[in-house]
Amino acid sequence: MKKTILSLLLLGGFSVALKAGDTGSTSFDQLLSRITPVAGDAVPAPAVLKTVLPPPEVDGRYWLTVLAADKHVRTRLLEAGMDIVEIMPGKVSGFAHANTLKLLSLEKSMQVESAVPMAKYVASINKDFPAADAVYHNYSETTDLLKAMASKNSDIASVFSIGKTYEGRDIWCLRINSTAKGEAGSSKPGALYIGNHHAREHLSNEVPLLFAAWLFDHRNDADVKQYISTLDIYIIPMLNGDGAEYDIRTGSYQSHRKNVRVNADKTIGVDLNRNYDSWWCEQGASHSPWADTYCGTKAFSEPESQAIKKFTEARPNLKTHISYHSFASTILYPWGGSEEDVADARDKQVFINAAAQMGVLTGYHPEKSSDMYVATGDSCDWAYAAARIFAFTFELEGRGFYPGAAIITNAVQKNIKAAVYLLSITDNPYKVLN
Repeated sequence: MKKTILSLLLLGGFSVALKAGDTGSTSFDQLLSRITPVAGDAVPAPAVLKTVLPPPEVDGRYWLTVLAADKHVRTRLLEAGMDIVEIMPGKVSGFAHANTLKLLSLEKSMQVESAVPMAKYVASINKDFPAADAVYHNYSETTDLLKAMASKNSDIASVFSIGKTYEGRDIWCLRINSTAKGEAGSSKPGALYIGNHHAREHLSNEVPLLFAAWLFDHRNDADVKQYISTLDIYIIPMLNGDGAEYDIRTGSYQSHRKNVRVNADKTIGVDLNRNYDSWWCEQGASHSPWADTYCGTKAFSEPESQAIKKFTEARPNLKTHISYHSFASTILYPWGGSEEDVADARDKQVFINAAAQMGVLTGYHPEKSSDMYVATGDSCDWAYAAARIFAFTFELEGRGFYPGAAIITNAVQKNIKAAVYLLSITDNPYKVLN
Protein backbone atom coordinates (compact mmCIF):
# COMPACT_ATOMS: atom_id res chain seq x y z
CA MET A 1 0.00 0.00 0.00
CA LYS A 2 2.99 2.32 -0.40
CA LYS A 3 2.04 5.21 -2.56
CA THR A 4 3.80 6.26 -5.74
CA ILE A 5 4.51 9.96 -6.23
CA LEU A 6 1.02 10.83 -7.38
CA SER A 7 -1.02 7.93 -6.09
CA LEU A 8 -4.01 8.89 -4.00
CA LEU A 9 -3.34 9.74 -0.40
CA LEU A 10 -6.80 10.43 0.82
CA LEU A 11 -9.14 7.58 0.28
CA GLY A 12 -10.04 6.86 -3.29
CA GLY A 13 -11.67 9.79 -4.67
CA PHE A 14 -10.34 12.14 -2.06
CA SER A 15 -6.98 10.58 -1.50
CA VAL A 16 -3.84 11.49 -3.15
CA ALA A 17 -0.26 10.87 -2.55
CA LEU A 18 2.17 13.70 -2.28
CA LYS A 19 4.70 14.96 -4.79
CA ALA A 20 8.32 14.81 -3.77
CA GLY A 21 9.10 17.70 -1.48
CA ASP A 22 5.44 18.36 -0.67
CA THR A 23 4.91 18.56 3.06
CA GLY A 24 1.44 17.16 2.59
CA SER A 25 -1.77 19.06 2.17
CA THR A 26 -4.69 18.10 4.35
CA SER A 27 -7.13 20.37 2.52
CA PHE A 28 -10.22 18.48 1.46
CA ASP A 29 -10.67 20.62 -1.67
CA GLN A 30 -7.06 20.17 -2.74
CA LEU A 31 -7.28 16.45 -2.19
CA LEU A 32 -10.34 16.32 -4.40
CA SER A 33 -8.71 18.39 -7.13
CA ARG A 34 -5.73 16.04 -7.29
CA ILE A 35 -7.82 12.98 -8.01
CA THR A 36 -8.49 13.90 -11.62
CA PRO A 37 -5.18 14.30 -13.48
CA VAL A 38 -4.70 17.43 -15.53
CA ALA A 39 -4.72 16.68 -19.28
CA GLY A 40 -1.25 15.68 -20.37
CA ASP A 41 -0.01 14.76 -16.92
CA ALA A 42 1.59 11.36 -16.67
CA VAL A 43 0.22 9.68 -13.59
CA PRO A 44 1.71 6.26 -12.90
CA ALA A 45 -0.86 3.59 -12.21
CA PRO A 46 -0.83 2.03 -8.74
CA ALA A 47 0.84 -1.33 -8.57
CA VAL A 48 -1.54 -4.23 -9.13
CA LEU A 49 -1.99 -6.43 -6.11
CA LYS A 50 -2.21 -10.13 -6.76
CA THR A 51 -5.43 -11.81 -5.72
CA VAL A 52 -4.02 -15.04 -4.40
CA LEU A 53 -5.66 -16.72 -1.42
CA PRO A 54 -4.66 -19.89 0.38
CA PRO A 55 -6.21 -22.99 -1.20
CA PRO A 56 -9.63 -23.90 0.24
CA GLU A 57 -8.24 -26.84 2.18
CA VAL A 58 -6.00 -24.37 4.04
CA ASP A 59 -8.29 -21.37 4.31
CA GLY A 60 -11.30 -23.56 5.05
CA ARG A 61 -13.88 -21.02 3.89
CA TYR A 62 -16.50 -20.90 1.17
CA TRP A 63 -18.81 -18.42 -0.50
CA LEU A 64 -22.26 -19.84 0.15
CA THR A 65 -25.71 -19.14 -1.20
CA VAL A 66 -28.35 -20.51 1.15
CA LEU A 67 -32.14 -20.53 0.92
CA ALA A 68 -33.50 -18.39 3.75
CA ALA A 69 -37.18 -17.54 3.90
CA ASP A 70 -37.07 -14.76 6.51
CA LYS A 71 -35.05 -12.89 9.12
CA HIS A 72 -35.47 -15.74 11.61
CA VAL A 73 -33.64 -18.12 9.30
CA ARG A 74 -31.02 -15.43 8.62
CA THR A 75 -30.46 -15.09 12.36
CA ARG A 76 -29.93 -18.86 12.69
CA LEU A 77 -27.42 -18.75 9.85
CA LEU A 78 -25.42 -16.15 11.77
CA GLU A 79 -25.48 -18.40 14.82
CA ALA A 80 -24.17 -21.27 12.68
CA GLY A 81 -21.20 -19.09 11.80
CA MET A 82 -22.19 -17.72 8.40
CA ASP A 83 -21.27 -14.11 7.68
CA ILE A 84 -24.24 -12.85 5.66
CA VAL A 85 -23.12 -10.41 2.99
CA GLU A 86 -26.04 -10.25 0.56
CA ILE A 87 -29.77 -10.60 1.24
CA MET A 88 -31.95 -11.51 -1.76
CA PRO A 89 -35.57 -12.63 -2.00
CA GLY A 90 -35.69 -16.06 -0.38
CA LYS A 91 -31.94 -16.51 -0.08
CA VAL A 92 -28.69 -15.07 1.23
CA SER A 93 -25.03 -15.24 0.26
CA GLY A 94 -21.90 -14.83 2.34
CA PHE A 95 -18.78 -16.38 3.79
CA ALA A 96 -18.71 -19.53 5.91
CA HIS A 97 -16.16 -21.97 7.25
CA ALA A 98 -16.27 -25.62 6.15
CA ASN A 99 -17.56 -26.46 9.64
CA THR A 100 -20.55 -24.20 9.08
CA LEU A 101 -21.19 -25.94 5.77
CA LYS A 102 -21.33 -29.26 7.62
CA LEU A 103 -23.81 -27.87 10.15
CA LEU A 104 -26.06 -26.53 7.41
CA SER A 105 -26.13 -29.89 5.67
CA LEU A 106 -28.02 -31.20 8.70
CA GLU A 107 -30.61 -28.40 8.64
CA LYS A 108 -33.64 -29.08 6.45
CA SER A 109 -34.87 -25.48 6.70
CA MET A 110 -31.62 -24.02 5.34
CA GLN A 111 -30.78 -25.59 1.99
CA VAL A 112 -27.36 -24.74 0.57
CA GLU A 113 -27.86 -23.73 -3.05
CA SER A 114 -24.15 -23.36 -3.89
CA ALA A 115 -20.77 -23.48 -2.16
CA VAL A 116 -17.72 -22.00 -3.88
CA PRO A 117 -14.23 -22.42 -2.33
CA MET A 118 -12.74 -19.05 -1.38
CA ALA A 119 -9.86 -19.25 -3.84
CA LYS A 120 -12.25 -19.76 -6.75
CA TYR A 121 -14.65 -17.10 -5.48
CA VAL A 122 -11.96 -14.42 -5.11
CA ALA A 123 -10.60 -15.21 -8.56
CA SER A 124 -14.02 -14.28 -9.96
CA ILE A 125 -14.57 -10.91 -8.28
CA ASN A 126 -13.88 -7.45 -9.65
CA LYS A 127 -10.17 -6.69 -9.98
CA ASP A 128 -10.49 -2.87 -10.03
CA PHE A 129 -9.95 -2.42 -6.29
CA PRO A 130 -6.60 -4.21 -6.15
CA ALA A 131 -5.31 -2.09 -9.03
CA ALA A 132 -6.39 1.07 -7.22
CA ASP A 133 -5.56 0.01 -3.69
CA ALA A 134 -3.03 2.80 -3.23
CA VAL A 135 -6.01 5.14 -3.00
CA TYR A 136 -7.07 3.62 0.31
CA HIS A 137 -5.26 4.38 3.55
CA ASN A 138 -3.52 1.61 5.44
CA TYR A 139 -2.83 1.89 9.15
CA SER A 140 0.35 3.98 8.96
CA GLU A 141 -1.12 6.31 6.34
CA THR A 142 -4.27 6.80 8.40
CA THR A 143 -2.14 7.58 11.44
CA ASP A 144 0.02 10.05 9.56
CA LEU A 145 -2.96 11.87 8.08
CA LEU A 146 -4.73 12.17 11.43
CA LYS A 147 -1.61 13.65 13.00
CA ALA A 148 -1.05 16.01 10.07
CA MET A 149 -4.62 17.31 10.24
CA ALA A 150 -4.35 17.85 13.99
CA SER A 151 -1.01 19.63 13.62
CA LYS A 152 -2.33 22.02 10.97
CA ASN A 153 -5.43 22.78 13.05
CA SER A 154 -3.84 22.66 16.48
CA ASP A 155 -6.08 25.40 17.89
CA ILE A 156 -9.10 23.12 17.66
CA ALA A 157 -7.74 19.60 17.09
CA SER A 158 -5.72 16.94 18.86
CA VAL A 159 -4.92 13.26 18.42
CA PHE A 160 -4.61 10.65 21.16
CA SER A 161 -4.69 6.88 21.53
CA ILE A 162 -7.73 5.37 23.22
CA GLY A 163 -5.91 2.06 23.74
CA LYS A 164 -4.02 -0.63 21.87
CA THR A 165 -5.07 -3.45 19.59
CA TYR A 166 -4.31 -7.13 20.13
CA GLU A 167 -0.98 -6.72 18.31
CA GLY A 168 -0.16 -3.48 20.12
CA ARG A 169 -1.11 -0.84 17.55
CA ASP A 170 -2.47 2.42 18.92
CA ILE A 171 -6.14 3.09 18.25
CA TRP A 172 -6.00 6.73 17.22
CA CYS A 173 -8.75 9.23 17.89
CA LEU A 174 -8.96 12.68 16.33
CA ARG A 175 -10.71 15.18 18.59
CA ILE A 176 -12.17 18.50 17.44
CA ASN A 177 -12.99 20.82 20.32
CA SER A 178 -12.26 24.55 20.57
CA THR A 179 -11.57 24.47 24.33
CA ALA A 180 -10.35 20.97 25.28
CA LYS A 181 -7.51 18.84 23.95
CA GLY A 182 -6.53 15.19 24.17
CA GLU A 183 -8.23 13.32 26.98
CA ALA A 184 -9.30 16.40 28.96
CA GLY A 185 -12.93 16.39 30.03
CA SER A 186 -15.62 18.51 28.41
CA SER A 187 -19.23 19.36 29.18
CA LYS A 188 -20.03 20.08 25.55
CA PRO A 189 -22.37 17.57 23.87
CA GLY A 190 -20.30 14.92 22.13
CA ALA A 191 -20.53 13.16 18.75
CA LEU A 192 -18.57 10.02 17.97
CA TYR A 193 -17.74 8.50 14.56
CA ILE A 194 -16.08 5.06 14.32
CA GLY A 195 -14.90 3.12 11.27
CA ASN A 196 -13.34 -0.27 10.51
CA HIS A 197 -14.84 -2.51 13.17
CA HIS A 198 -14.53 -5.12 10.43
CA ALA A 199 -11.18 -5.55 8.72
CA ARG A 200 -12.17 -5.91 5.07
CA GLU A 201 -14.55 -2.93 5.14
CA HIS A 202 -11.90 -0.45 4.05
CA LEU A 203 -14.43 2.12 2.82
CA SER A 204 -15.60 2.45 6.42
CA ASN A 205 -12.19 3.93 7.29
CA GLU A 206 -12.20 6.39 4.42
CA VAL A 207 -15.59 7.93 5.12
CA PRO A 208 -14.85 9.21 8.66
CA LEU A 209 -11.24 10.02 7.75
CA LEU A 210 -12.33 12.23 4.84
CA PHE A 211 -15.12 13.71 6.91
CA ALA A 212 -12.44 15.03 9.27
CA ALA A 213 -10.59 16.61 6.33
CA TRP A 214 -13.83 18.21 5.18
CA LEU A 215 -14.54 19.67 8.62
CA PHE A 216 -11.16 21.34 8.74
CA ASP A 217 -11.52 22.66 5.20
CA HIS A 218 -14.91 24.16 6.11
CA ARG A 219 -14.11 25.19 9.66
CA ASN A 220 -14.97 28.83 8.96
CA ASP A 221 -18.37 28.11 7.43
CA ALA A 222 -21.03 29.49 9.75
CA ASP A 223 -22.63 26.17 10.64
CA VAL A 224 -19.39 24.18 10.96
CA LYS A 225 -17.81 26.96 13.02
CA GLN A 226 -20.78 26.78 15.38
CA TYR A 227 -20.47 22.99 15.75
CA ILE A 228 -16.74 23.23 16.47
CA SER A 229 -17.39 25.95 19.04
CA THR A 230 -20.20 24.18 20.89
CA LEU A 231 -19.58 20.42 20.43
CA ASP A 232 -17.02 17.78 21.37
CA ILE A 233 -16.32 15.78 18.17
CA TYR A 234 -14.43 12.47 18.11
CA ILE A 235 -13.40 10.52 15.01
CA ILE A 236 -11.87 7.02 15.27
CA PRO A 237 -11.56 5.94 11.63
CA MET A 238 -9.72 2.65 12.13
CA LEU A 239 -10.71 0.70 15.23
CA ASN A 240 -9.48 -2.65 13.93
CA GLY A 241 -6.02 -1.71 12.65
CA ASP A 242 -4.67 -5.25 13.09
CA GLY A 243 -7.44 -6.74 10.99
CA ALA A 244 -7.20 -4.08 8.28
CA GLU A 245 -3.48 -4.77 7.93
CA TYR A 246 -4.03 -8.54 8.01
CA ASP A 247 -6.51 -8.25 5.16
CA ILE A 248 -3.87 -6.77 2.83
CA ARG A 249 -0.66 -8.12 4.38
CA THR A 250 0.40 -10.31 1.45
CA GLY A 251 -0.80 -8.06 -1.34
CA SER A 252 -3.77 -10.40 -1.62
CA TYR A 253 -7.18 -9.85 -0.12
CA GLN A 254 -7.98 -12.24 2.68
CA SER A 255 -11.67 -11.29 3.03
CA HIS A 256 -10.91 -11.05 6.73
CA ARG A 257 -13.67 -9.72 8.99
CA LYS A 258 -12.45 -10.15 12.57
CA ASN A 259 -9.54 -8.89 14.64
CA VAL A 260 -6.41 -11.06 14.78
CA ARG A 261 -6.61 -12.72 18.18
CA VAL A 262 -5.17 -16.23 18.07
CA ASN A 263 -7.93 -18.42 19.47
CA ALA A 264 -7.50 -21.60 21.49
CA ASP A 265 -7.99 -23.73 18.36
CA LYS A 266 -5.39 -21.60 16.48
CA THR A 267 -8.01 -19.94 14.29
CA ILE A 268 -7.70 -16.19 13.88
CA GLY A 269 -9.99 -13.54 15.17
CA VAL A 270 -13.05 -12.40 17.10
CA ASP A 271 -15.89 -10.46 15.48
CA LEU A 272 -15.61 -7.15 17.29
CA ASN A 273 -19.22 -6.26 16.50
CA ARG A 274 -20.43 -9.35 18.35
CA ASN A 275 -18.20 -8.69 21.37
CA TYR A 276 -20.08 -5.89 23.17
CA ASP A 277 -22.08 -6.54 26.32
CA SER A 278 -25.51 -6.29 24.77
CA TRP A 279 -27.29 -9.67 24.84
CA TRP A 280 -23.77 -10.97 24.30
CA CYS A 281 -23.56 -14.10 22.16
CA GLU A 282 -27.24 -14.88 22.14
CA GLN A 283 -29.04 -14.70 18.79
CA GLY A 284 -27.10 -14.04 15.60
CA ALA A 285 -23.64 -14.80 16.97
CA SER A 286 -21.48 -17.91 17.15
CA HIS A 287 -19.52 -19.51 19.99
CA SER A 288 -17.29 -21.27 17.44
CA PRO A 289 -13.86 -19.61 17.08
CA TRP A 290 -13.61 -20.52 13.39
CA ALA A 291 -16.85 -18.66 12.58
CA ASP A 292 -16.78 -15.17 11.09
CA THR A 293 -19.44 -14.21 13.66
CA TYR A 294 -17.45 -15.58 16.63
CA CYS A 295 -18.35 -13.51 19.70
CA GLY A 296 -15.22 -14.20 21.78
CA THR A 297 -14.84 -15.91 25.13
CA LYS A 298 -16.85 -13.24 26.95
CA ALA A 299 -18.24 -9.76 26.43
CA PHE A 300 -15.45 -7.23 25.97
CA SER A 301 -12.84 -9.97 25.72
CA GLU A 302 -11.02 -7.99 23.04
CA PRO A 303 -8.73 -4.99 23.59
CA GLU A 304 -10.40 -3.06 20.78
CA SER A 305 -13.93 -3.33 22.22
CA GLN A 306 -12.52 -2.75 25.71
CA ALA A 307 -11.01 0.51 24.45
CA ILE A 308 -14.39 1.71 23.17
CA LYS A 309 -16.01 0.74 26.47
CA LYS A 310 -13.49 2.74 28.52
CA PHE A 311 -13.61 5.64 26.09
CA THR A 312 -17.42 5.82 26.21
CA GLU A 313 -17.72 5.41 29.96
CA ALA A 314 -15.21 8.22 30.50
CA ARG A 315 -17.29 10.62 28.39
CA PRO A 316 -20.85 11.00 29.70
CA ASN A 317 -21.24 13.99 27.38
CA LEU A 318 -21.54 11.75 24.30
CA LYS A 319 -24.98 12.13 22.74
CA THR A 320 -24.78 10.82 19.15
CA HIS A 321 -22.77 8.19 17.28
CA ILE A 322 -22.30 6.62 13.84
CA SER A 323 -20.54 3.29 13.38
CA TYR A 324 -19.55 2.78 9.72
CA HIS A 325 -19.70 -0.61 8.02
CA SER A 326 -20.20 -1.96 4.51
CA PHE A 327 -22.10 -2.84 2.45
CA ALA A 328 -25.91 -2.63 2.15
CA SER A 329 -26.83 1.07 1.71
CA THR A 330 -28.82 1.05 4.95
CA ILE A 331 -29.04 3.10 8.15
CA LEU A 332 -29.76 0.91 11.16
CA TYR A 333 -30.82 1.76 14.69
CA PRO A 334 -31.49 -0.27 17.89
CA TRP A 335 -32.37 -2.82 18.65
CA GLY A 336 -30.25 -5.18 16.63
CA GLY A 337 -30.03 -7.84 19.32
CA SER A 338 -33.77 -8.02 19.92
CA GLU A 339 -36.89 -7.88 17.79
CA GLU A 340 -38.42 -5.53 20.35
CA ASP A 341 -38.42 -1.75 19.92
CA VAL A 342 -36.54 0.45 22.37
CA ALA A 343 -38.82 0.90 25.37
CA ASP A 344 -38.77 4.69 25.54
CA ALA A 345 -41.32 5.95 23.02
CA ARG A 346 -39.64 9.33 22.57
CA ASP A 347 -36.23 7.74 22.01
CA LYS A 348 -37.74 5.34 19.50
CA GLN A 349 -39.14 8.26 17.53
CA VAL A 350 -35.80 10.09 17.66
CA PHE A 351 -34.16 7.05 16.08
CA ILE A 352 -36.87 6.80 13.42
CA ASN A 353 -36.90 10.49 12.53
CA ALA A 354 -33.13 10.98 12.50
CA ALA A 355 -32.52 7.80 10.50
CA ALA A 356 -35.17 8.86 7.99
CA GLN A 357 -33.55 12.26 7.49
CA MET A 358 -30.07 10.75 7.09
CA GLY A 359 -31.62 8.29 4.67
CA VAL A 360 -32.83 11.19 2.54
CA LEU A 361 -29.32 12.69 2.54
CA THR A 362 -27.56 9.46 1.60
CA GLY A 363 -30.17 7.59 -0.39
CA TYR A 364 -29.81 4.70 2.08
CA HIS A 365 -32.74 2.76 3.51
CA PRO A 366 -33.46 3.41 7.22
CA GLU A 367 -34.73 0.55 9.37
CA LYS A 368 -34.53 -1.05 12.79
CA SER A 369 -31.44 -3.24 12.79
CA SER A 370 -33.21 -6.47 13.78
CA ASP A 371 -35.58 -6.13 10.82
CA MET A 372 -32.65 -7.38 8.74
CA TYR A 373 -31.74 -10.13 11.23
CA VAL A 374 -31.11 -10.38 14.95
CA ALA A 375 -27.44 -9.96 15.87
CA THR A 376 -26.33 -9.63 19.47
CA GLY A 377 -23.18 -8.07 20.93
CA ASP A 378 -23.57 -5.04 18.66
CA SER A 379 -21.72 -1.80 19.45
CA CYS A 380 -24.63 0.55 18.79
CA ASP A 381 -27.03 -1.49 20.92
CA TRP A 382 -24.50 -1.31 23.74
CA ALA A 383 -23.88 2.44 23.30
CA TYR A 384 -27.59 3.19 23.62
CA ALA A 385 -28.25 0.71 26.45
CA ALA A 386 -25.19 1.66 28.49
CA ALA A 387 -24.93 5.39 27.86
CA ARG A 388 -28.19 6.49 26.18
CA ILE A 389 -26.27 7.52 23.08
CA PHE A 390 -28.33 7.79 19.91
CA ALA A 391 -26.20 5.37 17.91
CA PHE A 392 -26.64 4.46 14.26
CA THR A 393 -24.98 1.81 12.10
CA PHE A 394 -24.31 2.97 8.54
CA GLU A 395 -23.96 0.14 6.05
CA LEU A 396 -22.22 1.96 3.23
CA GLU A 397 -22.91 1.39 -0.44
CA GLY A 398 -21.20 -0.95 -2.88
CA ARG A 399 -21.47 -4.32 -4.55
CA GLY A 400 -18.78 -5.95 -2.44
CA PHE A 401 -16.10 -5.33 0.15
CA TYR A 402 -13.60 -4.40 -2.56
CA PRO A 403 -15.66 -2.11 -4.84
CA GLY A 404 -12.83 -0.17 -6.45
CA ALA A 405 -11.89 3.50 -6.19
CA ALA A 406 -14.70 4.86 -8.37
CA ILE A 407 -17.22 4.47 -5.57
CA ILE A 408 -15.35 6.56 -3.03
CA THR A 409 -16.08 10.14 -4.10
CA ASN A 410 -19.84 9.71 -4.14
CA ALA A 411 -19.92 7.63 -0.96
CA VAL A 412 -17.86 10.15 0.99
CA GLN A 413 -19.73 13.21 -0.27
CA LYS A 414 -23.21 11.89 0.57
CA ASN A 415 -22.07 10.59 3.96
CA ILE A 416 -20.56 13.95 4.83
CA LYS A 417 -24.08 15.37 4.55
CA ALA A 418 -25.40 12.78 7.01
CA ALA A 419 -22.45 13.23 9.38
CA VAL A 420 -23.02 17.00 9.45
CA TYR A 421 -26.72 16.42 10.08
CA LEU A 422 -25.79 14.33 13.12
CA LEU A 423 -23.73 17.27 14.42
CA SER A 424 -26.74 19.52 13.95
CA ILE A 425 -28.81 17.46 16.40
CA THR A 426 -26.07 16.51 18.87
CA ASP A 427 -26.82 19.43 21.19
CA ASN A 428 -30.35 18.07 21.62
CA PRO A 429 -31.35 14.95 19.69
CA TYR A 430 -34.97 15.39 20.78
CA LYS A 431 -35.26 18.42 18.51
CA VAL A 432 -36.01 15.98 15.68
CA LEU A 433 -39.42 15.41 17.33
CA ASN A 434 -40.47 19.01 16.68
